[in-house]
Amino acid sequence: MKYLITGANGYIGLRVLSALSETDHDAVAIVRNKDRLPAELCNLFGDRLSIIELDFLNSPDEQTPCPEDIDVAYYLIHSMGAGEGFSDHERQCAEHFKTWIKNSQCQQTIYLSGLLPEMPDGSVLSKHLASRNKVFEILKSSEIPLTTLRASIIVGSGSASFEIIRDLAEKLPFMITPKWARTLCQPISIRNVIDYLIGVSEQPECLGKSYDIGGPELLTYRDMLLGYAQTRGLTRFIIPVPFFTPQLSSYWLCLVTSTNFQLAKALVGSLHMETICREKSIREIIPLDLISYDEAIKRALSIIAQNRVPSSWYGALSSGELSPQQIKNIRIPEHGIVSDAQVIELKAPRDQVIDALWELGGKNGWPSMLWAWKLRGFFDKMIGGIGMRRGDENLGDIKPGDALDFWRVIVADRDAGRLALYAEMKVPGEAWLEFRVIDEQLHQTATFRPKGLLGRLYWCVCLPFHLILFPRMARFLARGWPQRKTKHAKPSIEESQ
Repeated sequence: MKYLITGANGYIGLRVLSALSETDHDAVAIVRNKDRLPAELCNLFGDRLSIIELDFLNSPDEQTPCPEDIDVAYYLIHSMGAGEGFSDHERQCAEHFKTWIKNSQCQQTIYLSGLLPEMPDGSVLSKHLASRNKVFEILKSSEIPLTTLRASIIVGSGSASFEIIRDLAEKLPFMITPKWARTLCQPISIRNVIDYLIGVSEQPECLGKSYDIGGPELLTYRDMLLGYAQTRGLTRFIIPVPFFTPQLSSYWLCLVTSTNFQLAKALVGSLHMETICREKSIREIIPLDLISYDEAIKRALSIIAQNRVPSSWYGALSSGELSPQQIKNIRIPEHGIVSDAQVIELKAPRDQVIDALWELGGKNGWPSMLWAWKLRGFFDKMIGGIGMRRGDENLGDIKPGDALDFWRVIVADRDAGRLALYAEMKVPGEAWLEFRVIDEQLHQTATFRPKGLLGRLYWCVCLPFHLILFPRMARFLARGWPQRKTKHAKPSIEESQ
């Protein structure tokens, strides 16, 4: 079969594309900018993937024609972040898509929409849900059969609603919440969403049908905030107040979370409406083990976000359960983090720089402020951690799953010039150190996901050291790190500073 995915570089689209890469099906990715598609994901498809740059805000007459041999199309375009005119944008995109695809051989369009609440007489849908419903009506009027999946809160790293929940629970020990915090919803794991999206494409009985999809629990937004906090080991207190208007709620979310005002306003307009599954026929057609909210949080916060591997990822790495293709898809978290990024022009041949990366740690030490690394390891051991307790005896042959000082190797791809490490020392959060050799540059990124206020304080305390250590380390590595006569010789005085 041949699948077409609109919004292929979006939150849902990328995951649908990733799931299809593990099949034998062909795919067509529709994006506004093809450079935003991960090259590693494209490589998994090989010649089974074609990419079309296209903006459905423009007239179909101005666009690249739709391939005729499409079997299934995913409509995954949303414009909530576009501001006041987002509903007009969504309507226009749906109309243009309907015209653009009508001359193809497509047998099914699959649309991911929002769960609709029961509407008492005289009440109206929020702008957000009304826009989703309008898109549904446009797509349904097409000659191509439509399958619609309606979801409430999607729990996954990168989901707008979940990122707001995470920001609130991570930052605020005390939270004042408006009335909508007591509204019921039915959150669903991103893994289950993708399973449903792929599953309905193989079911003829789903043509022309709409289904509610949700997780196994009915929760209020308050429950979700406290559930997230409990999973992260945080103590949080929630104080309900009656005077929060939607406008004030939008400003409040914009102030204390990473969302922008327009997106916050669009979401808040729907939060007072119950979004729970009122029909469950999809569970008989596509029986899934529905993931609980608690487990969905753990997966959302897992190291390997692209593949949704459970939190015991390092056991799988060391036991070889992950394929080389899966290893290439590992992503360091990009949300709810603080980081230090260094980009340095290579001063030595690429192979020499990669050799230097593969000799980090162990008996070779580290190229900048080695005394600080040892001191950090000593303090870690004093508080019950592992300290600088492990060295790589097979220098130059680091593999995923290997232990390296107080790091665990999660990616070691020489051909791609990529090395990623996960910290196993005791820290109030999670930490990663990643190196990439891209073209003639070394990209070095230290990433920290703080756990509550203590985690943020820890990063601030370490920041003066980071401002010296990380730039110096990147410069040393970019010039191939002074080559030693023997692998286990002591570093020079300059290296150890």
